[in-house]
Amino acid sequence: MKILVCISKAPDTTTKIAFTDGDTKFNEAGVQFIVNPYDEWYALVRGLELKESLGGSVTTVTVGGAENDPIIRKALAIGADDAVRIDTEANDAFLVAKEIANYASDKGYDLILCGKETINYNGGQVAGLIAEFLDYPFVSQATKIDIDGSNVTLECDVQGGSAALQCSLPMVLSAAKGMAEQRIPNMRGIMAARSKKLEVVSPSGEAATSEVIGYSLPDAKSECKYIDPENAGELIELLHNEAKVI
Repeated sequence: MKILVCISKAPDTTTKIAFTDGDTKFNEAGVQFIVNPYDEWYALVRGLELKESLGGSVTTVTVGGAENDPIIRKALAIGADDAVRIDTEANDAFLVAKEIANYASDKGYDLILCGKETINYNGGQVAGLIAEFLDYPFVSQATKIDIDGSNVTLECDVQGGSAALQCSLPMVLSAAKGMAEQRIPNMRGIMAARSKKLEVVSPSGEAATSEVIGYSLPDAKSECKYIDPENAGELIELLHNEAKVI
């Protein structure tokens, strides 16, 4: 089985967010980047589990410049067999998905895995767009996948329960919590990652279909208010009139 896992970089969750160029660009100066957790913990690890049980290979694909190489090497250390980086700026979801689809179209991948979204943009668009461009079945935010030959059984969370679905390979899915558990790369994996193939390919020349007009930070959180435990009336009034939760 040939598995392709889409990974991208995201700022570490402790990063202090700032913008430049009139609030139209994210300021990457001094930022520690990590593999997007949904791509790593769920998509990549589940891909590796499927390879271990069914045989085959796991390749990662990333759209972006050379600054992505450290996070790609981490994915290789976790267990991916090889990696591909499409050498163009990841300006919007359409461009990213189209470049990945163009690359994958003639490679014979049975399964394409993505995290459900990136933690910095939360768009959740790339996986569905890849499936559309390749004309593959697509399941969003799957929490479980089992494969028997070319038959695939999946589960997804829905309001109040879960849904079971069936489709056939090849397909694309976005992985959500429950799909797999995080793996920590060991020293052997880290050393092996240095010699694994990271292929840099030229982009197909797709153009972005959107542009950032501006970013803004959320309003600062207000200070905590402490209420005397014997003054329930004041607490109720604040919850009703200020917090508006009752």
